Amino acid sequence: MKKPIFLLFILFCLLCVIPVVRAADTIFIRETQVPVLIERVDNVLFYLRLDAKESTMLNRVILNFGEDTNLSDIQSVKLYYSGTEALQDREKGRFAPVEYISSHAVGKTLAANPSYSIKKAEVIAPKKHFILDANQKLFPGINFFWVSLQMKPETSLNTKVRAAIASVTLDGKEAPLNVISPQSIEHRMGVGVRHAGDDLSAAYRIPGLVTTNNGTLLGVYDVRYNSSVDLQEHVDVGLSRSTDGGKTWEKMRLPLAFGETGGLPSAQNGVGDPSILVDTKTNNVWIVAAWTHGMGNQRAWWSSHPGLDLNHTAQLVLAKSADDGKSWSTPINITEQVKDPAWYFLLQGPGRGITMEDGTLVFPIQFIDATRVPNAGIMYSKDQGETWKIHNHARTNTTEAQVAEMEPGVLMLNMRDNRGGSRAVAITKDLGETWIEHESSRKALQEPVCMASLIHVKAGDNVLNRDLLIFSNPNTTKGRHHTTIKISLDGGVTWLPEHQLLLDEDNNWGYTCLTMVDKETIGILYESSVAHITFQAIKLKDIVRD
Repeated sequence: MKKPIFLLFILFCLLCVIPVVRAADTIFIRETQVPVLIERVDNVLFYLRLDAKESTMLNRVILNFGEDTNLSDIQSVKLYYSGTEALQDREKGRFAPVEYISSHAVGKTLAANPSYSIKKAEVIAPKKHFILDANQKLFPGINFFWVSLQMKPETSLNTKVRAAIASVTLDGKEAPLNVISPQSIEHRMGVGVRHAGDDLSAAYRIPGLVTTNNGTLLGVYDVRYNSSVDLQEHVDVGLSRSTDGGKTWEKMRLPLAFGETGGLPSAQNGVGDPSILVDTKTNNVWIVAAWTHGMGNQRAWWSSHPGLDLNHTAQLVLAKSADDGKSWSTPINITEQVKDPAWYFLLQGPGRGITMEDGTLVFPIQFIDATRVPNAGIMYSKDQGETWKIHNHARTNTTEAQVAEMEPGVLMLNMRDNRGGSRAVAITKDLGETWIEHESSRKALQEPVCMASLIHVKAGDNVLNRDLLIFSNPNTTKGRHHTTIKISLDGGVTWLPEHQLLLDEDNNWGYTCLTMVDKETIGILYESSVAHITFQAIKLKDIVRD
């Protein structure tokens, strides 16, 4: 009896030292860091690339979901094949020759474009560990595959998904895997509030977001009917309203639209770049925007001129809501109240304004002065929006800005700076009569010259019980990508890497706007890589974990 046991032991030892036969070609894998849109049929989860030098067929891909992933939220997982790379581009190391799901092509923003991808496998209601059988013949050279994730419509915005590719089989052999993305990526949910083509509009841009006293989320943006270009064009100010924390949004409203005013075409009456503000003392809501009239469809930045009348210069207009954003007043023109006739162009800093502790309403502004140089500052109202004033600019050669009250009567202005590289920051204690450069200015917050968002949240108003300064922008110095939320715990002096969260790594238009949904949750409305206007809800404790 001992001899058979001994022989089995020897056989076992031999098997242990025999190497597993592996495929010769390596699979390169990149996991995405972009929003997973709940309404989308397809969301790119993984990109796969292999150079088929010896392999002839990809048999299967095996995936694992993380232990903390709620599988009941997942509708399906698919595997697509997207062909090959051009010979001259093979050394670029790309993971996709085209955009598989467009964020800009009207009618093609919710599902994979079948012209670019062939579905090879689909698993509905997947388990923690599952197989996608492809049996796809390989092109001799570069081959592209990608894994798609579809969520169920009832999925919560707080849902997070973790996944990993466990193995890939080529010609019946397990292939070496080279994963070039970070480990333990959390895929976060989002909602495409506005997609290209919604309500017959080609594009949506320039988000602003606030939370009313009733907890309603109000998001504003440009409705750019003909294309994505800036004013002057056929542009209205649109508004979306949510009463469930951003999960669903009501039918779009148009708080500001000028149609064919003065007998001119609607494309010569565009109004846009909105900023929105909640008067927290009254719950009245204000929107401010620039109305351009009679500029011959040329860019307003250059076509607005000195003066006050609408035939020569852009008009600064307001709309007011007294019913939590449901209905809006006729436009209120305040150009003559606040514009210096020598200036070429006066407009708001898009995004949002604030109500100070003493009830003063404050909007960030920008203006092109008599020397054709842009400057950022603020305008304010001491009488609940009846009259408005402007004092002095905070810094020259700056444009789009956001404002926050750091302590009673002390305002911080965070500005887009045409010098590039980093944000400019200034402080005023007298509503803009005088300004002092903040110690973080031109040092702490990198930018690619783009709009950004800034909000201050007092310790008593958040679950962390700490004073928070929250900032978002494309976290780069070149190109608009890597949209990131950052939190400073020392009033904006430092922005530590451990208190930052990447939301969207891919290229986009880059504009963002922040609000607090509740004491635990940040809401962000932004121009993402997956939809023109995207909303996500982020827990504070996902950014500040200590």
